[in-house]
Amino acid sequence: MNDFVLPLTVLILAHVLLRGLLAKAAAWLPQDLPNERSMHTVPTPRFGGLAILLGIAAGLVVMSAGMGWWLPLILLAAVSLFDDYRPLPAVPRLLAQLLAAGLFLGLAGSAPTPAWLAGLLALLLIWMTNLYNFMDGLDGLAGGMAVFGFGAYALAAGLAGANDLMLLALCVTAAAAAFLRFNFPPARLFMGDAGAIPLGFLAAALGIEGWLRGLWSPLFPLLAFSPFILDASVTLLRRMAAGKRLWQAHREHYYQRLARLGWPVRRILLGAYAIMFASGLTACLAERHPTGPAILAGLAAAYLVLFGWIDRRWRLSGEKT
Repeated sequence: MNDFVLPLTVLILAHVLLRGLLAKAAAWLPQDLPNERSMHTVPTPRFGGLAILLGIAAGLVVMSAGMGWWLPLILLAAVSLFDDYRPLPAVPRLLAQLLAAGLFLGLAGSAPTPAWLAGLLALLLIWMTNLYNFMDGLDGLAGGMAVFGFGAYALAAGLAGANDLMLLALCVTAAAAAFLRFNFPPARLFMGDAGAIPLGFLAAALGIEGWLRGLWSPLFPLLAFSPFILDASVTLLRRMAAGKRLWQAHREHYYQRLARLGWPVRRILLGAYAIMFASGLTACLAERHPTGPAILAGLAAAYLVLFGWIDRRWRLSGEKT
């Protein structure tokens, strides 16, 4: 029972923090202004990432995390907070992410060998960091992925006896749940880069750490966050094939296509939550059940059917990207 006191405390503190800021200081904090690529229509404050950072910090303290965890996350949080106030070019943001990946792999846990594996993991850290930010484009979506994805991490770590990783994941889950109280449509605030960037990095870092410790297979974190990983990756590949600029803002993700087809935001969101829950549960079951390969095949088939159905509706609508 004591293991749940800290996450509950994080939930309460994050809620109080966000409610207080929203009531007293929202006008002085960074605003997300609508543009031609936005899904929202009115200026919305973006400081919900402060709650996420609170949860991450609490988890790192209780797990007695070393500098290999603290330094990259502090670096990413600082750069992202600055970016929320005054947008930075892509190059300094990417350099900060590269440095953060190097610090984590070099200082936290067991450094992977050989060198090619460390390079691959660094690329995965950077990609997950960015794709989480790419997918933060609909009220309640990124916060929900944090609740379900890190919730799956907490369950798997707890079953494996890794209480430190379990508590870190639970603290992030609690902070994200508090944030969702204000981000569920119609959203009163967004998480901003200060929330999305550290969340994406931590999703990859926790997955790598658990794998290096032998707590789960490399597939587990990919499955737990598959709703974001697949949508972002397939969209990127589609844009590459079409010769489009990868760094240019767009509205071509599957969830954005559904919104542009006229689906209500809440219907998209509840459907996404069902997929996130199913993906997290599938990831846990596949790790501990002898029919794991069949479970994975079923999930893959479900994603193919879903993406194919959305693509077909999109073509029939005659919409242009």
